[in-house]
Amino acid sequence: MITNHEDDEFVAVRVQDPRIQNEGSWNSYVDYKIFLHTNSKAFTAKTSCVRRRYSEFEWLKKKLQKNAGLVPVPDLPGKSFFFFNNEDFLEKRRRGLQAFLDKVLHTTVCLSDSQLHLFLQTQLPVGHIQDCVQGLTPYSVTDAILTYASSNRGLAQAQQEDSIREPSLTVSYESMERYDQGIIIQM
Repeated sequence: MITNHEDDEFVAVRVQDPRIQNEGSWNSYVDYKIFLHTNSKAFTAKTSCVRRRYSEFEWLKKKLQKNAGLVPVPDLPGKSFFFFNNEDFLEKRRRGLQAFLDKVLHTTVCLSDSQLHLFLQTQLPVGHIQDCVQGLTPYSVTDAILTYASSNRGLAQAQQEDSIREPSLTVSYESMERYDQGIIIQM
């Protein structure tokens, strides 16, 4: 029997490029680039690239565990307050975050969680991810992902064409940014 491997679904995620962000001597943190490429029907956008910090991974793990019930969610790498200029530590954490996402994406109950999709495919802050999932934003989960994906690839023209065809289903990235700034927009 011959199988067609072209139809096999895949999800490839890469955690890379740790970057130290300085917000003053005690407010520095590291964020990581998360690149996702997939043909899975579970994902709205087939490619995405976002930056997330460790504290956002901690938030995601808590939310996934709450929604997964008795199914265990993989562990995150350990936390440290003294990581600056320590390339070994940053690489070890990067590998740990990579392993975390690889395992999460192979856990069916986690893969169906909208918070995971917004975490991986938008740059929304975690509080706005929660609001979006609960229906408290002027945009849906799908709108947020598609809007971020199109703005991330510079596909503004395609979005304008979509809004002409289906204006009620389209939200602009600008309106999401206004929501992020605390300005609620009626649509």
